Amino acid sequence: MEDSRSHTKAEQRTETMQKLISIARKQFAENGYTQTSAEVIVSQAGVTRGALYHHFGNKEGLFKAVVEEVQRDVAQRVDQGSLAYEDPWDQLIFGCRAFLHACLASDVQRILLIDGPSIIGWDAWRKMDAENAMRLLEEGISELAKMQLIEVASIPAATHLLSGAMNEAVLWIVHSDQPQQAIDETMAVLEKLLTGLRTG
Repeated sequence: MEDSRSHTKAEQRTETMQKLISIARKQFAENGYTQTSAEVIVSQAGVTRGALYHHFGNKEGLFKAVVEEVQRDVAQRVDQGSLAYEDPWDQLIFGCRAFLHACLASDVQRILLIDGPSIIGWDAWRKMDAENAMRLLEEGISELAKMQLIEVASIPAATHLLSGAMNEAVLWIVHSDQPQQAIDETMAVLEKLLTGLRTG
């Protein structure tokens, strides 16, 4: 009986947290962090302000949870984009393209690229990135190096260089009048750069 009650409480807790994250994500995407009030979020979620504080500490804690969810979603898009191909080279290339496309989503732009670094701090943002999209990039580079398809002096260095270039490219792409063309141009340059690492 006790286990059943505990399980139900755990489910309720998870449900409440996910509801807050879902509503907060929509509000943060539409209005930005500073223009979104905790009162609006808890009202739409149908919970008390105390519930928000209990689960996330404060509005910033909730925003951090939202950023983590967005990071995971982007990484999932990258994973799906790469796993559609069997060839490791294609997996890396199309994983990079999937990353660029994922970042065109309005909620990703506002939450991840605009508000994220300034609200939660650059170090926390980079840590999340390292656990998600950058991790997949490093895995792709490592696989190619292990198969001796590319030659790099340092996998971590190559990962950080490419990740930094991709993040900067995203900021350029989202402000472009023709984002799809900007993605194609970015990928053309990226493929040329990566081809320089190929062996044989």
